[in-house]
Amino acid sequence: MRPMANRLKFDTRDKKPKLYHLLIEAAIVDAVLLLLLRGGLQEYGAAASALLAVFFAAVVIQLVAAFFEQIQYNPYSYNTIYYMGFALFVSSVFLFQVYLTVQMLRFPQVFTAWEILRVLLNSAKIYMLLSAPFILVFSAALCISNISLIRHEGRRPVNLLGILLSFLLLAGEVFLFCFDYYATGSQWQVMLHDLLANLLSALYLYFECMLIGAMVADAIAARHEPEPDKDFMIILGCGLRKDGSPSPLLQGRIDRALAFYRKQKAQTGRELIFVTSGGRGPNEAISESAAMKRYLLQQGVPAERIIEEDLSTSTFENMKFSKEKIRQIDGGGQGKIVFATTNYHVFRSGLCARRVKMRAVGVGAKTKWYFWPNAAVREFVGLLTEHRGKQALILGGLLAFYTVLTLLNYSVF
Repeated sequence: MRPMANRLKFDTRDKKPKLYHLLIEAAIVDAVLLLLLRGGLQEYGAAASALLAVFFAAVVIQLVAAFFEQIQYNPYSYNTIYYMGFALFVSSVFLFQVYLTVQMLRFPQVFTAWEILRVLLNSAKIYMLLSAPFILVFSAALCISNISLIRHEGRRPVNLLGILLSFLLLAGEVFLFCFDYYATGSQWQVMLHDLLANLLSALYLYFECMLIGAMVADAIAARHEPEPDKDFMIILGCGLRKDGSPSPLLQGRIDRALAFYRKQKAQTGRELIFVTSGGRGPNEAISESAAMKRYLLQQGVPAERIIEEDLSTSTFENMKFSKEKIRQIDGGGQGKIVFATTNYHVFRSGLCARRVKMRAVGVGAKTKWYFWPNAAVREFVGLLTEHRGKQALILGGLLAFYTVLTLLNYSVF
């Protein structure tokens, strides 16, 4: 059986999935809940909780469906991260809502309808509690890989990112648990304490959902094998040795591109054109593009099938300037494009390609096991610095949601 990443078809849908109907569904559920609760807290509390459980189950199904549809439309999208990350969160809310419904049916005098509000209010904390084992294992594995990286590559600040992320994840869990454990003072002081705890939990929830969603999206993008029908292969540069030869990381990318090139030629007889993309760094003897071209020539690739792009200094420029080179040959824009990079870098590279309106799919070169996790953390940090408007909108919505619930909780009680 082929891996799931290879069974998924990239770029096969013309329209991206839209979830605006979730707002309509939520409004309908809210209206029904108000009618039920006005009819009597005790009589209809379990029915209201069951309705919410059904709604959350439907949301999970729609988010998962949107995740796969998004991959078919555009696999390199922030929506892919959000759909998967928040599907897991809503799943935890659904499970706890089912538990509450059962308890309300069994002990109606103890579990009243107001427990529904408390479950929603504590949903971020509940998710943190349920995901704590994963965070612990993930953080431990990240630290182990980072220690191995430092032993092999040296003590550079960039090699400590994995350990730093592990510390932040664990410290966030511990701090919120201790901070939220007990509060004293007037009702106003306790409310402010709870509001702060809920907002910090929402903030942690957002970044945890982003992290998990990014991990899933990265894994699918890195393992995907594109169809052997491509016309252009962009190889993304990443540094040279002092003598001007490709670094091991760059050589891995070139070899991965060559493997795809040879496989396509063997299966279909279809040739492709290489675009070696990378400028000359301050301490490099020649441009990365020239070094890649020289390596390709040594591997038997004809010179006429290699185009040099030697001005780029970032992944975004790799894609932008490579697109301009390709357009000089393929003026109609009908050529199919694939790019080669390292496995942890495929997803964010794809994002850059789509930002310059180039529909390209990536292949990922393997790297050493201890190098990949720390590099993936760098990619995740890079993702957090992009699309700040969309992220601010979603994070702001989460913070507003928990603020309203906190104020409502204290106004009711």
